[in-house]
Amino acid sequence: MYSVFLVDDEPIVLEGIRTKVDWESSGFAFAGEATDGEIALSMIHEIKPDILITDIKMPFMDGLQLAASIKKIQPWIKIIILSGHDEFDYAKKAISIGIDDYILKPFTSEEIVMALKKAAEHIDAERKQLSDISRMKEELKSKEKLVQKDFLNNLVHGSADMNSIMEKSQELGIDLLSRYYKIIISKVCSKTGNMQNQQEACSLLNSYSTVWEQTLCYFHHTNWLVTICKGSNQTELEENVFRIAETIEHIVTQNKDCSVVTSIGKTVEHLSSISESYEDAKKVIENSSLANQNRIISTEDMQITNSEMLELKENAPMVERLKYAGKNDVSAIIDESMDLIKSNPGQFQFFASYLLADLIFAVSKLVESLGGNVKEIKPEILQRSFIDTAVQDEEHFKNELESVLNFVVEFRDSKMTGKYGDVILKAKKYIDENYADQNTTLTTVAEEVCLSPNHFSTIFSQECKITFIEYLTNVRIENAKRLIKKTDMKGYDIAYECGFSDPHYFSYIFKKNTGLTPREYKGSSDSE
Repeated sequence: MYSVFLVDDEPIVLEGIRTKVDWESSGFAFAGEATDGEIALSMIHEIKPDILITDIKMPFMDGLQLAASIKKIQPWIKIIILSGHDEFDYAKKAISIGIDDYILKPFTSEEIVMALKKAAEHIDAERKQLSDISRMKEELKSKEKLVQKDFLNNLVHGSADMNSIMEKSQELGIDLLSRYYKIIISKVCSKTGNMQNQQEACSLLNSYSTVWEQTLCYFHHTNWLVTICKGSNQTELEENVFRIAETIEHIVTQNKDCSVVTSIGKTVEHLSSISESYEDAKKVIENSSLANQNRIISTEDMQITNSEMLELKENAPMVERLKYAGKNDVSAIIDESMDLIKSNPGQFQFFASYLLADLIFAVSKLVESLGGNVKEIKPEILQRSFIDTAVQDEEHFKNELESVLNFVVEFRDSKMTGKYGDVILKAKKYIDENYADQNTTLTTVAEEVCLSPNHFSTIFSQECKITFIEYLTNVRIENAKRLIKKTDMKGYDIAYECGFSDPHYFSYIFKKNTGLTPREYKGSSDSE
């Protein structure tokens, strides 16, 4: 199923395409729409559709400007331009900058479906070609690529002096000069250990990464993509970095067997400091407990400083492990503890007491490093009686071990990834108060919480397990349902009251979310 996004400043055109195309039977999914390119751009960056159909002439940002912006980050999106007869030369120019197809107005739904199927064929062919492992291996073995990789690898590891770096960069035609730098490391893994799938995902990533502006990319090891990001100011750099990180995740997870952890190092101001950003990002990537997860982690978002991380790693291995432990790791720690106990028969209480005490010590240390105090938050685990009761038998021990582990994981998440809890609450409050405003978008809410749109988008989706657009739509639909049940307002009035600019689009989204049209929902609620 290929997702399709529509952009046109004429609502009647949007409605015609949306309602006349039989999306599912044609093998496509309607992903969303917008009435101008500027609004569409932020939505497309979040939704990441496969195909975009856009009018060529629109206010604020026209179809060509929109296409050019999208192709810089999401090159896989196939773009179909809608144009009038008098815009034919304009459309031909559009094709020269990367547009995949164009349709002359007026058009039929059959022409739209034909263009979509043609685009889908191109997507399949491109993915097959770009996922070709042998193609990637040959490319990476080329002399030019090997020299560039060696140069960039020395740069991020701080293995060369600045004079030789500048000389070599000029020789290779690489522009390194910028005001600010950040390193991104993305580790690609197969959840099932299937190396074919992992290599295909890396090959696709390798191909698409070549178009990203203000970046230099290379593969370190077989599955680490290292991206050097440049920016003239910190806001621009942060915006680009989070957009690229989300794009990397989208590309890799096209293969359902693959996952990717992306770590974003700190911002540095000098080429000579790039190695610091690299080492910053590397600490997260090297942690094995993050395997098989899709995560984007900015080390600047974490409350633990580098010095604290190093100190904890040296003195308390369990603390380091707990810093990134997930549900699978909780089970693994319990299993490992039980295996150790079983390997020493007849000494259950001795080993169980030792292991639980060691864990409680590690938990206390980690909680303290995150600004908490176990004596205040969970004082019972510090009592000797807690351990004595827990080691009565294996069942009690396993239950208490799991309880302590779950406690520290939840507390850590509330502080490390959940440090944005206040941001999310503020964003949701703003949405609740402004959902009726058609201008409430990812950008306006991000401004309200003082984050860049892409940083906010990443945080929101990871914290809430739902995209910003999905959440906003759900809020609007829930309020529409309330108005349908509680008032006698007309459907089009409810649409405008809930932030939808087009009553027909509101009806479509309402049915998509509830399975009923607003009229049908009104009838069902009346009969309750």
